[in-house]
Amino acid sequence: MDKFEKIFDMSFEKAMLFVAKPIVILIICKIVVTIVLKILNKIFEKSKLDKGIQGFFKQLVRISIYVIGIIMAAQSLGINTSSLVTLLGVVSLAFSLSLQNILTNVFSGIMLLITKPFVTGDYIEVSGISGTVTGISLMRTRMRTADNKVELIPNSDVASQRISNYSGETRRRVDITVSADYKSPTKEVLSAIHGVIDKDDRIVKEEGYMPTVRLAKFNADDISYVVKVWCENGVYWDVYFDLLENIREAYAESGIEFSYPHRVVHIEK
Repeated sequence: MDKFEKIFDMSFEKAMLFVAKPIVILIICKIVVTIVLKILNKIFEKSKLDKGIQGFFKQLVRISIYVIGIIMAAQSLGINTSSLVTLLGVVSLAFSLSLQNILTNVFSGIMLLITKPFVTGDYIEVSGISGTVTGISLMRTRMRTADNKVELIPNSDVASQRISNYSGETRRRVDITVSADYKSPTKEVLSAIHGVIDKDDRIVKEEGYMPTVRLAKFNADDISYVVKVWCENGVYWDVYFDLLENIREAYAESGIEFSYPHRVVHIEK
């Protein structure tokens, strides 16, 4: 109150000068904010940072400059700002603790946007959920599952979980296991499967990506064969299911039988 009483004791010119100081400081803060944001916009135009993280940094810079400006304006009025700074620290701490989960998601979102383990449009699996990424915000990652459900996963869960990005490469390997009866010769089984692969133009047949068909395991009732082929990412599921269907048809044409669980009983007289 003493400071405001002194204003009335001053001459009009001195009073106006006393009041004008904090106003000028705030105006300068406004100018500084405008200049700094223009510089950041030019930097962000050349960078590949996500729009969400750009907005976050600009808002953080704007608030920081205005807080500094308010403290300087208070000092120009003769107000003891040490208590104000302490109060701001206590308020910031309480605010941080109350919004701990939110801040964790925000910083996790920033890390996801910077490191880019996946981008919008990728098909990923995280937290036990598989789907196409439709958006990445500072709080949540938005996914659309194969049955057209929308899943919103907190960024803290995404950042702390194992992420499988099925769209990370242009090609993907199809792994399937088929079986055949013990009575079916191995060469005939391999020949039938290779015949299916050779007829499918979507399967890559280049050096380093050649198809693999091998006998994998002797089971109690049948023999397992492993089939590994490469294809473009976009046709993965079509190749996967077509292989299974076409191998079944090739078995039928070649007289190869699938085996079923059975028991052999010997009866002694």
